Amino acid sequence: MLLDRPYNFHWIEPREAARSSQAYAGFLAPLLRAHRIRAVINLRGSNPGHLWWKYETSVCRKLNVVHRDVKLNSRQLPSKGMLLDLIGTFDSVPQPFLVKCSGGQDRTALAAALLLLHRRGWQAAREAERQFALWPYLHWPRRHQRWLRQLPLFAAEKAEGKTLGAWLAHSYSAADFGAWLNARGQSRSFKGLYGVRSEKPS
Repeated sequence: MLLDRPYNFHWIEPREAARSSQAYAGFLAPLLRAHRIRAVINLRGSNPGHLWWKYETSVCRKLNVVHRDVKLNSRQLPSKGMLLDLIGTFDSVPQPFLVKCSGGQDRTALAAALLLLHRRGWQAAREAERQFALWPYLHWPRRHQRWLRQLPLFAAEKAEGKTLGAWLAHSYSAADFGAWLNARGQSRSFKGLYGVRSEKPS
């Protein structure tokens, strides 16, 4: 479709789940209609004071498309609650659904990778890793966004056979993830834990 490239639109699971950037230039309605999207998962959180959020939610209401806000920060390690909210949203919205952030490159890459691991298990690790590719997804992380690509690897190492959802619910800790990154010389790959001051483990 004509709008796919400017909006960085790609299918994660054909006709079930897709990923894209923010529709800054408008034309969200034609994009959703063309792909018969039934739900939008916004990874930027609720932002009622911003025009882009008002536009996005208005279009979804008019098209009878479910809209869900999930908060992720590309520079700060997510809390357990944030990740469980994301996984729960995957399971609760109708398909096909669209996952989007600002550029469809960073937070969206992580969400897409976690979706694949959640649905298919750890055998989908290689496909999950490909969600972080420069081409066609344009994932070119800044210094404090490099943790994004590491979270699925951390999860696979620590889960010990548990499903992603079970591991997140019972074992995940942002502090543990930060310590794991630090031990691998990646202390500059993130900028603290979300919502915590003086966040980084020493």
